[in-house]
Amino acid sequence: MINIAIDGPSSSGKSTVAKLLSKKLNILYLDTGAMYRACGLKAKRLGISCLDEKGVASFIGNIDLQVKYENGAQHVYLDGEDVSNEIRKNEVSMLASQISSLSIVREKMLEMQREVASKQPCVLDGRDICMYVLPNAKYKFFMTADAKIRAERRYKELLSKDQNVTFDDLLREINERDYNDSHRAFAPLAIAPDATVIDTTHLTAEQVVDIIVNEVNKGEGK
Repeated sequence: MINIAIDGPSSSGKSTVAKLLSKKLNILYLDTGAMYRACGLKAKRLGISCLDEKGVASFIGNIDLQVKYENGAQHVYLDGEDVSNEIRKNEVSMLASQISSLSIVREKMLEMQREVASKQPCVLDGRDICMYVLPNAKYKFFMTADAKIRAERRYKELLSKDQNVTFDDLLREINERDYNDSHRAFAPLAIAPDATVIDTTHLTAEQVVDIIVNEVNKGEGK
């Protein structure tokens, strides 16, 4: 069974590549980042700080979070509500970075993610997939890119969605998220020793997909 694990920092292109990859290989795509965003949104709605471990512990064990595939697209449901658009707001991105630093949250999401991956071929992207969520995945990749390029990508994406942001604020937030993700005590962002590193600074998403597909085809003897 093919399981593809993709790690990398914010806005390195992981989700875009993973979506294209899943379609090209006709396997499931699970956006793990969306799951953490939903957890952050839940905390916000409850008025709980995403860094308050006791507060987060009060709801994370029984969180009503579902990832469904409808009309060829992934939808995230929180307490029965489709929050797919709301979790993409920039403020929720920062909440996701904060709440994902809590071990109780990562353990709960790990349980849900491994269950999905154990049942079917899939591609997962995130920050701890290669070393923690799917350490035995046959195909592992780490995507990276220059911070300014990543901020530029994010800036264009948010402007297209009519969100009021500035490039400087996004660059600062990306650097902050990079630090938070790589310095958290539990399952920090790091390059797995057996992962293939892909610098996407000067590559299109389609070119990255071709690189990964070639590696998978080699591994499958195609």
